[in-house]
Amino acid sequence: MRLDGIRAVVLDVDGTLVHRLGDEVQVQPGARDVLARIRESGRRLAIFTNGSHEPPEWYAGNLRTAGLEVADEEMLTPLRSVQAHLRMRHLDGPVLALAPGPAREYLAGEGIRLAGDNGPVETVFVAHVDTVDFPLLERAAHAIIAGAHLLTASYAPGYAGGDGMIISRGAMITAALAKASSARPVIVGKPSRAALRTVEEKVGARGGELLVVGDDVTMDVALGRLGGARTILVASGMTGRPDLGALPDRRRPDAVIGDVAELLDWL
Repeated sequence: MRLDGIRAVVLDVDGTLVHRLGDEVQVQPGARDVLARIRESGRRLAIFTNGSHEPPEWYAGNLRTAGLEVADEEMLTPLRSVQAHLRMRHLDGPVLALAPGPAREYLAGEGIRLAGDNGPVETVFVAHVDTVDFPLLERAAHAIIAGAHLLTASYAPGYAGGDGMIISRGAMITAALAKASSARPVIVGKPSRAALRTVEEKVGARGGELLVVGDDVTMDVALGRLGGARTILVASGMTGRPDLGALPDRRRPDAVIGDVAELLDWL
């Protein structure tokens, strides 16, 4: 695989650039140099995490504290791509957001109409949650049964941590709502058309001009394949080194590297 014509690089976070052990963020070897090399090449950079419990700027600041130079505007999360989904589907009614306070405040600040304590709900959006509010879950389930759309930041079981998979709480909540309402959740984080649109708008490049790098074939590689991007799987996270022949085309990367440091040989 060659990188001719690649105008922008999209990088995953957990399992690719960093590993997390509790509150500790461990920057992976070579990650700082990779970010610098991408910028030196003149290519645009986007960093997309499916984390959704805080505004995107919080994640960028968290990575800067750990030692990675990441600008706020380079950080993409489902709190941005859910906005793209709502625009693409012409959904402008009240959104019941199952998310912590900072995430809800961010969405409201971006112009999303959040549902009040009572009243109509056009869309239910599940982000990462820290607590289970059963009355709120029941309200969301009733809204979905009545016709509200069910959106989720991520429906993957979890993501790579420093000592194994970190379970996705948002996915668990989404699964509960899907069971109660018999609805099929729509992912607005990775992988989704909304996430792809968000990336393309941010970096000013089309899918075929992107290189997507991440550790999960079900999220990162699948996102790139949606848009015809070139994809590199980093074996330091969720998927490891798979049998490429056994993977469906929509999840098969163009190349596999051991860790993000090996990306320097490609750039």
